[in-house]
Amino acid sequence: VSTQSTGARNRGSDEVRDPKNQYPAELLRRFELCFSPPAAQKPLSIRQITADRIGTLVTIRGTVTRATEVKPAMTVATYTCDQCGSETYQPITGIQFTPIDMCPSKECQTNKSNGRLYLQTRGSKFVKFQDVKIQEDSDQVPVGDTPRSMTLLCRGENTRLCQPGDHINVTGVFLPVQRTGLKAMMGGLMSDTFLQVHKIERMKKGFEEASMECLPEAEARTLAQEPLFYDKLAASLAPEIYGHDDVKKALLLLLVGGVDRQTQGMKIRGNLNICLMGDPGVAKSQLLSYIDRIAPRCQYTTGRGSTGVGLTAAVMKDPITGEMILEGGALVLADQGICCIDEFDKMNESDRTAIHEVMEQQTISIAKAGILTTLNARVSILAAANPAYGRYNVKKSVEQNIQLPAALLSRFDLLWLIRDKPDANADLRLAQHITYVHQHNTHPPREVEPLDPDLMKRYITTCKQKDPIIPESLTEYIVYTYVELRKEAREDPRNATFTSARNLLAVLRLSTALARLRFAEVVEREDIDEANRLMEMSKFSLVDDETTARRQRPVDLIYSIIRDLQKGSTVVKFDDARQRCIAKGFNPEQFDECIDEYERLNIWHLNAARTRITFIQ
Repeated sequence: VSTQSTGARNRGSDEVRDPKNQYPAELLRRFELCFSPPAAQKPLSIRQITADRIGTLVTIRGTVTRATEVKPAMTVATYTCDQCGSETYQPITGIQFTPIDMCPSKECQTNKSNGRLYLQTRGSKFVKFQDVKIQEDSDQVPVGDTPRSMTLLCRGENTRLCQPGDHINVTGVFLPVQRTGLKAMMGGLMSDTFLQVHKIERMKKGFEEASMECLPEAEARTLAQEPLFYDKLAASLAPEIYGHDDVKKALLLLLVGGVDRQTQGMKIRGNLNICLMGDPGVAKSQLLSYIDRIAPRCQYTTGRGSTGVGLTAAVMKDPITGEMILEGGALVLADQGICCIDEFDKMNESDRTAIHEVMEQQTISIAKAGILTTLNARVSILAAANPAYGRYNVKKSVEQNIQLPAALLSRFDLLWLIRDKPDANADLRLAQHITYVHQHNTHPPREVEPLDPDLMKRYITTCKQKDPIIPESLTEYIVYTYVELRKEAREDPRNATFTSARNLLAVLRLSTALARLRFAEVVEREDIDEANRLMEMSKFSLVDDETTARRQRPVDLIYSIIRDLQKGSTVVKFDDARQRCIAKGFNPEQFDECIDEYERLNIWHLNAARTRITFIQ
């Protein structure tokens, strides 16, 4: 009976009740209103959002570093009076609010009953709320500055649209936060700011704005058909740095990347991992800095300045909710990009083991503070390191000079040892190159003019859209080359690296990257040979010593390779011998010189059609 009388009293008092006690529009609204940016509006960086943009609709670009759990946030608070039973509504627009204590109804004011208000959870309205923190991309940060960050407040359907490591374009209203309590007393006239999110757009491509940066397909095919285009692209990488032709080719393939393969319950990575190890002063850090500038998505760290937590993910306490959340590290932020790690040998062993899972499984498994999750880290690792004694010590073995665990070395597809050998002619050319660059601030003139960095970046972005396949006709050849590689590693006592199935996968990744670079759909035999040549040159840099170089000429080494192809017969196919020698790192001119020289010595005879080499008994 009392309930009916209270309801009747409320219905009768609706007509004369104060208008602020009527149903607010937020409680009756069943839709969300969001604004989209104009189509021609380009996203800005965080440092371009200044005080004159407060209260305006802006679009910014950045990388998500932290995303909290989705929590309910109150938008309309409903109270019930314990004296008159009337309902009072309080719309909430900010992050914090002060609850109403006294009943504002006309009946309580007339009777001066001072009715107390009690919050009714069922009558209040809640929406989904998420706090996201974004950071500037590496290409937006000026040299010498630290990346800036901004807090995003997401409500309703704008939640759960991004996670740490995602690159996003976000549109919203730039607003200030009113400080309260001690912060207001300490801060004075300053105020914090945030972005009220209206639209979030995730970048699904490997590079930002990939659709805008791609070249037209016809233009890309025209570039790919140019003669010596592969060598021209490699020479366009850091043209101010002298030499290192094969290293630049490997870094070019690192930028393009191979093709990911996913089967049921297993994933084979397509990203390449390269380690540059060498003496001081051979431009390792300069190569890493150039890759950091030309790759649209890249993170640059150093060994001593990085920890295992800083590379993978850190557990932080959320300042709003007080819960433990994950904040992504450098490898998570470089997802689908490149992570350059300089001074790799200076890292602590415990920190270095944190990237083992990333280099092969491309994920980061976290089990900290009750958080069990797996983050994506589809990243290519480019590491630079010095030998264990600062410089390469020729009196020590390769294992003693490198001093990295075999489990880590096997995860690198290519391991280059760059040595600073004294050579009069090479030193003269290097000194002339350095003085010219220092005087004119550009590279010396060359026969082939390097490509513009923007054009090369757009071409690489276009190549990454191709997914070439390996035909069945090349399967037997790939298997044969791998078996021969294992055989040589078993028989050669100077082999410093462990040959495993990862080397076979590295050849497949390099060959698919070469096919992408040619803008082709199918891998060809020349791609396999070039991949084997790069693998052979990287291993040759580890076992190359001065005594071997003085004792044997390239012509004599090529003769040994052709003689091994005999297998009890006196006839060797010319094409097989040529491809085998090129895969070992020799060029066609050296192969032809060997054929002519040993034919003059009556060691073998080459037929007129140049298809068969016959050994003379």
